[in-house]
Amino acid sequence: MEIKIIKDSISKKEIIDIAKKQFGDLVKAVVDVEQEIIAIGGEMHADEEVALMEQEGSKREHTWGINIYPEKADEERIEFDSIINIKPFCNNRSRNVENLEIKEKIKIIINKLVVE
Repeated sequence: MEIKIIKDSISKKEIIDIAKKQFGDLVKAVVDVEQEIIAIGGEMHADEEVALMEQEGSKREHTWGINIYPEKADEERIEFDSIINIKPFCNNRSRNVENLEIKEKIKIIINKLVVE
């Protein structure tokens, strides 16, 4: 599936459609917390991260992999799990996003860009 870079907004329905074509109930996404944009539709977070770097000039320290479950309640909608999140240079040594400020920023960006 084609990777889409979202700068303005994407509808929840469109994300549901992408999820159904790929993984069923989720889409993989990479959030650039500096530029406040996301890439979705890739088979792997790494592909989306590369798209952001090549097309938007994103830097690895600002990109974080998540899974979006569009049909779940807001507090369960985002899963902060991706191999690209292992960034010892950012003091993140696990697949989870460990920094609470970054997690909160990701939530804000997703809530701003994913609309009803």
